[in-house]
Amino acid sequence: MIVLGIESTAHTFGIAIFDGKKVRSNIKDVYKTLQGGLIPREMANHHIEVCYELLERALKESELKLKDIDVVSYSASPGIGHSLRIGLLFAKIISEKIKVPLVPVNHCIAHLEVGKYFSEFENPLLLYASGANTQIIAFNNGRYRVFGETLDTGIGNFLDSLGYLLGFGFPGGPKIYEESLKAQNFIKLPYSVKGMDVSFSGILTYIRTRLLNDPSVTKADICYSIQETVYSMLLEVTERAIAHTGIKELVLGGGVAMNKRLQEMSKKLCEDLNIKYFCPEGQYLMDNAGMIAILGYKMYKSGIKMDAKHAYMDPYERTDDVDVTWK
Repeated sequence: MIVLGIESTAHTFGIAIFDGKKVRSNIKDVYKTLQGGLIPREMANHHIEVCYELLERALKESELKLKDIDVVSYSASPGIGHSLRIGLLFAKIISEKIKVPLVPVNHCIAHLEVGKYFSEFENPLLLYASGANTQIIAFNNGRYRVFGETLDTGIGNFLDSLGYLLGFGFPGGPKIYEESLKAQNFIKLPYSVKGMDVSFSGILTYIRTRLLNDPSVTKADICYSIQETVYSMLLEVTERAIAHTGIKELVLGGGVAMNKRLQEMSKKLCEDLNIKYFCPEGQYLMDNAGMIAILGYKMYKSGIKMDAKHAYMDPYERTDDVDVTWK
């Protein structure tokens, strides 16, 4: 069975093809800006411009024709409405053209499932760190439950906002990491962990009001201190979730998990706790259609499917709103 996956939750539009054994293609194009943040209308226009080209490239790389596709899975939730809508419409167009069913995929769960697929872990805990989402997730009683999360903004959006303040443009995370390597000093910052949850907005306010106008503070020191602080926050709640659930496997997911410092700290935590650690390769950490195709395959095999008339999108669907019938 051949599944075509479509990713369009935010800045990335992607097409992937999965044959049940391997991802045969995983193509994407990312909307970027030189300064400032994401503009939903412009993101949607970007996705419209690239969708057919990416489909052609994915089919060519897979050595397949459109008629060979058996199922189309697409990122139905959560995400930015403008972006989700383009992916939904493109999925409907393909479905109706070749008369195949659709599978709506929750983007957050796809990050966990792709890590589970490549690690071959039985029941991992996911540290999910991305632009709009920051959650600690594990399976329990028929659903993927959130054991801890951000109370305000996702860590990726927080880093992008910091990048904007520092004049880095979008995305901010990679530039913050590069700048952190030049640091000379650690600056003590607010450390906001509340039970199993974290908060980032107060840290950003502190930097904007206290540090940006201080001539003795360098951008490099801010970047270094931010990483050490916020990643420690994430791993503190991750360690608590591990203790609470008794799970012995940790998987990283989301674009922020591309950060080498977060990977180093996560691996060290697992070594200290004597549990298994896995971080997918970069193409499956960033928003990508490969994970949408893999989860779409599993969902379809469990009986989940719909026609174009009933296909939907839900920008606000949470990880723990979804009944997991394919596990």
